[in-house]
Amino acid sequence: MPYIEMPKLSDTMTEGTVVKWRKTVGDSVMVGDVLAEIETDKAVMELEAFDDGTLKEICVAEGGKAKVGDHLALLLGTGETAPKKTDKVTSVEKSDAAKGVDPAQPASTKLAVAAAPTASSGRLKASPLAKKIAAAKGVQLAMIQGSGPGGRVVAKDLESATAQAPRTATTSAPILLGPLPTGAKRIPLSGMRKIIAERLLASKTQIPHFYLNIEVDAGNLLRMRAQVNAPLEKAGMGKLTINDFILKAVVAAAVKVPRVNASYAGDAIIEYPDVHLSVAVAVEDGLVTPVVRAAQAKSLRQISEEVKDLATRARTKKLKPEEYQGGTLTVSNLGSHGIDNFFAVINPPQAIILAIGAIVKKPVVNAQDEIVAGHRLAIGLSADHRVVDGAIGAQYLTELRLLIENPTLMLI
Repeated sequence: MPYIEMPKLSDTMTEGTVVKWRKTVGDSVMVGDVLAEIETDKAVMELEAFDDGTLKEICVAEGGKAKVGDHLALLLGTGETAPKKTDKVTSVEKSDAAKGVDPAQPASTKLAVAAAPTASSGRLKASPLAKKIAAAKGVQLAMIQGSGPGGRVVAKDLESATAQAPRTATTSAPILLGPLPTGAKRIPLSGMRKIIAERLLASKTQIPHFYLNIEVDAGNLLRMRAQVNAPLEKAGMGKLTINDFILKAVVAAAVKVPRVNASYAGDAIIEYPDVHLSVAVAVEDGLVTPVVRAAQAKSLRQISEEVKDLATRARTKKLKPEEYQGGTLTVSNLGSHGIDNFFAVINPPQAIILAIGAIVKKPVVNAQDEIVAGHRLAIGLSADHRVVDGAIGAQYLTELRLLIENPTLMLI
C-alpha cells in the first residue's frame, strides 16, 4: 500500500497546501523522517513517514493543494511495485508548478501523519485503542482525563464519553452581486477564512445565544499592575499586561461557577474538570484560539508567559493541533484596538465566550456621591442558553467582577 495521503491534521481541516517537500524523488525514507511541510487552515505541520522505503513519485508540487485523503506521494518499500493506475481522479488542486502531474489514483493507500511532540512537550498521550474509540465516538481526546500511567488516556476512560455535536459544514447561499463595478477587487477565501465562515455560521444558527454585560471598576487593577511591574522591570523581566490579569480572573471565576466551563452534548451537559482557556489571537487570515491547558492550576505569571508564546507561534503558523483544540471557554480582547465594548460569537462546542473592551477613563459617582474620575472596563458575556441560564451567567459575572475589582484575590 504505497501511496501517502493528505492527513487530517486538525478537527476543521478539509484540505491542505504543500508548503515544502523535505524529500525528493529517489530519496530513501525511514520511519519518522519528515517528508513535507503541510499548511492547514491554522498552522504549518510536519508530515512524517510511517514506513521505510524509497520516494518514487511526488503527486502534489510545492504550493499545490490537496483535499484530506488525496494522494501526496508514492513511497515504495523493498519488493513493492507501483500499483496500476485507475481511472479514478483525485480532487487535488495543483499550483502552476504542480500542473501536468498525473492525477490518477490507485485503490490502495498508505497513511502518513503529522509529527507529534514528545510527552515532555505537551503531547496528548493515548493508547492506540483509545484513539480508535475516540474517533468512532467523535470525542476529542483533549477533553478526556486519562487514568493510565502519566495521564495516558486508555480505553476505559472513554466508556462513558459522549461525542460532541458534530461540526456541520453549513454554508449560506451566496448573494448574487451582479457584474462587479470597475476597480472592485475579488479576494479568494483562504482555507482558514472558509473554516471561520462555516463555524461562525453554524454557531449563530445552531446555538441559542444570549448576552449579558457588566462595567467594572478597573482602578485597583491598574494600580496593582503598576506595583507588580515596577520590580519586574528593574529585574529585566517581562511585564504583566492588563489582559494577563483578566485571563487569570476569567479562569478563577470559572472554578467558582463550573457550569460555564461546559458543553452541550445532546442528551446531557458536560462539565469539564479543567479550565482549558482559549485566547483569541488575530492572524493574517483571520483568528486562531490557542489553548492554555488546565489554566486553573497555573499562576498569573505562567498564564502570561504561555499566552505570549502561543500568540507568537499562532501568528507564524507554528502551533501544533493540540495547542489550539479542546478549549472549554474563550476570551476575546479588543481593548487594545480601541473598542469600548462588544459581544463575541460562541466558539463551539464551548458554552461561553467573554468579550473584553478597553479601559475607559470617565466621570463616575463614588460611594460618597461625589463625581470623580474613574477607570471603567466593559465585559460582554455570550452564552449558550442550552447550557447556561441567565442566573448562572449573572453569578459568573459577579465572581469575575469581584476578582477584577479586588485583584489581590488572584494572588492568594
